[in-house]
Amino acid sequence: MEKVVIIRYSEIHLKGKNRGYFERIFSVNLEKSLKGLRHELHRTSGRWLVEKFEEGYAEEIAGRISRVFGVHSYSVGYLTDSSLDGIYSAAKLVAPRGGSFKVDTHRGNKGYPLTSMEISAAIGGRLLSEFPGLRVDVHQPESVVYVDVRENGSALVFGSFEQGAGGMPVGVSGKGLLLISGGIDSPVAGYMMAKRGMTVELLHFHSYPYTNEGAKEKVKELAKILSRYSLVTRLTTVSVTEIQEEIHRKCAEELNVTLLRRFMFRIAERVAKEEGMQCLITGESLGQVASQTIEGMTSSNAVVTLPVLRPLVGFDKDEIIERAKKIGTFSTSILPYEDCCTVFLPDHPAIKPKLAYVESEESKLDVERLVSEAVAARESEEL
Repeated sequence: MEKVVIIRYSEIHLKGKNRGYFERIFSVNLEKSLKGLRHELHRTSGRWLVEKFEEGYAEEIAGRISRVFGVHSYSVGYLTDSSLDGIYSAAKLVAPRGGSFKVDTHRGNKGYPLTSMEISAAIGGRLLSEFPGLRVDVHQPESVVYVDVRENGSALVFGSFEQGAGGMPVGVSGKGLLLISGGIDSPVAGYMMAKRGMTVELLHFHSYPYTNEGAKEKVKELAKILSRYSLVTRLTTVSVTEIQEEIHRKCAEELNVTLLRRFMFRIAERVAKEEGMQCLITGESLGQVASQTIEGMTSSNAVVTLPVLRPLVGFDKDEIIERAKKIGTFSTSILPYEDCCTVFLPDHPAIKPKLAYVESEESKLDVERLVSEAVAARESEEL
């Protein structure tokens, strides 16, 4: 008998003839999440087992597994032989010492000499004799001892199903470039696209010396938090200081943010295409700020050909904050460092900019030179 972590996948079972491809990516991601910990990972009948680890690392392993997209649920339990004695030895380790309980048996091995109900009754009876404080309640028990009799002569015994991250394995849905600002919204947007199986890389714009190094370090910390879920994360930073100065000097003040975002989208698309990514991702929520009106989004979309994914477009701020807290980015996102969009912020930014007016003002700038120089000077690092 040994302690194991049992992993069950999420939507992969729906993939029919393509399921093998999804399972291979899922297995690779599980291995990446457990890097640095001694273990063995084995697949068995729609489940994965993490075995051969030091028992003291069980919770660490479970914590890492909980963040892997594609995991429907996981359990810390025991792998034993399928004899009643073997199952009972494991059941004693996971059973409560008092209160109501039941034994719930799943019998994958249909040739086993006892039915599921007979196994549950036999193990439950022994537990009642061992622990006088227990009582049986098959309808609303306070605790459950789960027994899973496998086809290969083994059995899994555990005490709970823990909810996994869900979604699809990262890497099965292409690659996207997330424009990450350092605020609350964009990290959540990246998380949501990774949950749908997309490999997400990050692009951050800064305006040093108008914004300080603390703003960049904040984004690096957010990137590291996201890397726990997306497994592989590259952070690219681009300075837009000269671009903002040119816009401020030559263009209508109310369009400062609108024009800056058009430059950001151009730069992001060029970086994405050079690095083999298929779409842009933003944390925009419709109507949340002046630049996130449908007119503002239309203005930004007009300068790129890649799809722009906005997973938060229909969310309100409370919903986004709730998700940020859940994934662990909120406390970092609210640190008081300014991002580049606050530089030269007009008193009355255009809420519904007319595209013809935007293009007319933008014609005062050497767009190609500014974009090319910004892209050429970008810096990237692996996390």
